[in-house]
Amino acid sequence: MDKLIKIPAFTGMAGVTFLLLFSSGCQSRQAPPPPPPPEVGVVTVNSQTIPVTTEFPGRIDAERVAQVRARATGILLKRLFVEGSEVNEGDQLFQIDPAPLQAELDSAKASLAKAQAELAQTQAKSNRYKELVAINAVSKQDYDDASAAALQANADVETAKAAVETASLNLGYASVTAPISGKIGEAKVTEGAYVTESDATELAVVQQLDPIYFDFTESSTDVLKLKDSFDKGQLQKVAPDEAKVTLLLEDGTTYKEPGKLLFSDITVDPSTGMITLRSEFPNPDHVLLPGMFARVQLEQAIDPNAVTVLQRAVALKGDGSATVMVVTADNKVEAKTIKLGDALDDKWIVTDGLKARTP
Repeated sequence: MDKLIKIPAFTGMAGVTFLLLFSSGCQSRQAPPPPPPPEVGVVTVNSQTIPVTTEFPGRIDAERVAQVRARATGILLKRLFVEGSEVNEGDQLFQIDPAPLQAELDSAKASLAKAQAELAQTQAKSNRYKELVAINAVSKQDYDDASAAALQANADVETAKAAVETASLNLGYASVTAPISGKIGEAKVTEGAYVTESDATELAVVQQLDPIYFDFTESSTDVLKLKDSFDKGQLQKVAPDEAKVTLLLEDGTTYKEPGKLLFSDITVDPSTGMITLRSEFPNPDHVLLPGMFARVQLEQAIDPNAVTVLQRAVALKGDGSATVMVVTADNKVEAKTIKLGDALDDKWIVTDGLKARTP
């Protein structure tokens, strides 16, 4: 009984080779006839246009982070939000005791009223002396003193107005509101705590999570190599707004929302030799959280003349080298060492060792 044994296919400069051999599966008293020649299939290697994708590690960052701090001094009376909830810009988060601040405002208003009364008195005296000095009924010195007093009183009124405005602002700061919309974390202080404007006591943190950033780095050496490939015409550039960005989460799953590349920094970190890049992803379900580590696959260029071979046609050795079977010009089969790049579906991208057919 004969069994069909299928030998894995091989791809070479001229194509993919399939060998089909037959072996005897049953004993026979007579010598079996010689096997027929193995069937060999040949596939010509052609070039194709493929994206050049690079994978980078990085970290999730919130698009906006606002530290909610005390801008008034006093006792914290109430916390008006649920920790971990969504808040909107302008929502009241805390209430600082407004009574002392209200008293300061009332005092400032009283000082303003007093200054305005003094201004009216001194201004009236200055006006009278102006008429009298014209007929020499008062001395020029007395008139100058009255005019200076009126100007001083006017300055006092302006100072008192500023004090009223400051006291009014401080009273408003007793109601602590959210500076941005987003998700708020834990409260940093509890009711009864004494918060101060001078120390800018931190009360909570609000983070905008949709959309969200993914920051990563690339070595300046790789950037120069990529630029050199562009200059030589080996690769074609991809516009930043057209670059495909895919996020791989820590558990190995692919994030469902595609991202976009926002920018590449214009400076190199002198301590690491790395350039910072930033991408942005929609995050409506808040799956991505600040501080999470992930990996991003970034389409950096287009290779218009890429050579690929089927993965099953490549023989991988223990030393990391790879070979394929190729058909030579004299119609013979020989092993050829090649260099592999990234995997593309069920194929390997060949970076060296094979040439595509010339039209």
